[in-house]
Amino acid sequence: MAYKFKVSAKRSDLMRKIRSDKTTPEILLQKALRKEKIKFRKNCTTIAGKPDIVLIKKKIAVFVDGEFWHGYRWKQKKKKIKDNRDYWIPKIERNIVRDRKHNRKLKNSGWQVIRFWQQQVIKDLPKCIQKIKKSLR
Repeated sequence: MAYKFKVSAKRSDLMRKIRSDKTTPEILLQKALRKEKIKFRKNCTTIAGKPDIVLIKKKIAVFVDGEFWHGYRWKQKKKKIKDNRDYWIPKIERNIVRDRKHNRKLKNSGWQVIRFWQQQVIKDLPKCIQKIKKSLR
C-alpha cells in the first residue's frame, strides 16, 4: 500500500522535477571523461544498481549519489527531517541498504565500485576523474 501524506502543491512540483539520471553532476563527470578519451556507457540497466557510468572492459561501475536520497552524513541529517519523518527516514535507510547490497553484488562479480557524492563531483571534478583514471591502471 502506498504511503499517503499531505504535500503542498509547491513541494509536489519540486519533487516532480527531481531527476534520477542526467543530473548536472553526472553530465559534468561524463563530459570530463569524454575529454580524457575514456569510453563508457551511461545508466547500464543490465548491471546491478544501474550505475550512472560503466567502464565495461575494466569492470568499473561509477555511481553519482544525491546526498539526500542516499543518506550523506545520515546520522546527523535524519535528525533534521521535520516533515513526513515516518516516510522519509525508512525510505532513505532502505536506499542505504540497497546501495550496500548492490556494492556487494558487484564486487562479488569482479566489479570495482566507485561512488561519488554529487557535491564531490561539483566541487572537485578533477579529483573524481583522477580516481577513475587510477582505477583504470
